[in-house]
Amino acid sequence: MTLLRVEHLSKRFGGLVANDDVSFDVQAGQIVGLIGPNGAGKTTAFNCIAGHDTPTAGDIWLDDQRCSGRTPEQNARAGIGRTFQVARTFVSMTALENVMVGALLHQRAVPLARHRAQELLAFVGLERHALRPAGSLTVSEQRRLAVARALALRPRLLLMDEVMAGLNPTEVREAVDVVLRIRAQGVALLIVEHVLEGIMPIADRIVVLDRGRKIADGPPQEVARDPVVINAYLGDALEAAHDD
Repeated sequence: MTLLRVEHLSKRFGGLVANDDVSFDVQAGQIVGLIGPNGAGKTTAFNCIAGHDTPTAGDIWLDDQRCSGRTPEQNARAGIGRTFQVARTFVSMTALENVMVGALLHQRAVPLARHRAQELLAFVGLERHALRPAGSLTVSEQRRLAVARALALRPRLLLMDEVMAGLNPTEVREAVDVVLRIRAQGVALLIVEHVLEGIMPIADRIVVLDRGRKIADGPPQEVARDPVVINAYLGDALEAAHDD
């Protein structure tokens, strides 16, 4: 079943074309990787899907609901959660309070929101840090905290923006484990990622952007060997990440 449909998405900022006639979909329960070089338009596409930017042209649909042009809160209530490239946490609040902020979108009873936040902190492996200020957590921990807060929104689709960036190999494996456990909960994931050894082995499909346009869309093993992708993007490094 198609959960997300991006149809002919274009986004311009004055004379800059960030997305140019981009179309792809995400099926329910899928992990879809969105990759490409810096400046390819990946985060802009995320911003349009989540409601932070309004597309210049094209449409975005979640099930049969048109998402393009709606606010981030409206899209969150419809079932779209997201994390950001730079983890956004309320640094003076505890990890528990950070996740409660997300839980309170749907659950107005504070004790129930606290209980849900505790469950999600355990889900991402941060239960021991529940009462620590978010600003005292490591980069890896803050990224997992952002995932927990996004999950508190009860998303059907989770947009993850470079959740593995800057992590060491052990932390990448931990992040991959969290992604797989999220998918096992029935949540579809659209993941922007430069750490290809993290995303290529677990993605059902890979969508590749270059200079705002989609240049490939298919299973990871096909994309890794696509001459257009190799010429435009990472060459041997892309195939090596898939082979690993």
